[in-house]
Amino acid sequence: MNIEIVLLATEVVLLVVTIVLLFFNLKEGRQRDKLITEVGKATRTLTRMEYFLAVHDAMTDAQKEVFGCVTGRRPALEDEKRVQDIVATIKKLTDAGITVKYLMPKFQDRLYIGHLYSGAGAEVRYAACSMVHSLRYIVVDGWMVVIGIPESIGEKEATSRGHRIPSKALASIMQNHFDDCWKRDITFEQYFREVLEQTGISSKQLAHELHLNVAELKKILGAPIAD
Repeated sequence: MNIEIVLLATEVVLLVVTIVLLFFNLKEGRQRDKLITEVGKATRTLTRMEYFLAVHDAMTDAQKEVFGCVTGRRPALEDEKRVQDIVATIKKLTDAGITVKYLMPKFQDRLYIGHLYSGAGAEVRYAACSMVHSLRYIVVDGWMVVIGIPESIGEKEATSRGHRIPSKALASIMQNHFDDCWKRDITFEQYFREVLEQTGISSKQLAHELHLNVAELKKILGAPIAD
């Protein structure tokens, strides 16, 4: 009887110890998963920052021409400063007589970035061709290429990292793609007016909905903003 009680008590103790160890193991697993997630976020932020720096540095070195194909998505809060840096660089380049051109997907919400880039002096066109929806790149002076890579497949996915590739051959391929789309696409001004016709709202109301600067938009369009 005493042996049975001792064995039963031992089993109970071992069961309790097992449950406690299991609890701590699960807790440790959750903490480990959380740490991995946070490290992953930090890594994506770093590589995305490096992509913007690569674009900015390549543009700064431009002597003649910069052209690119970008998603034109409205930037998240953490990207606002980076986009403003790009806009300032475009302004500096165009003021120096350097040509800057951008292709963006033909979506209404892309008017915001088109507005910023156009206001800085860049030529912006909106493309209907499907390849523009999946490619992200800039080419500087016909030899420096910076290609953006999304974290996963999809036009709406943010660019998470990029590659800076000095290659005249690759730049030539990108040039052919760009020129083929460019000649068939419409300008920022044309697309803005097209959206007005399709939606039936006033340009002032559309500007407000898309958070566009009405005064700057008025200069770009070269016409009064209707109420």
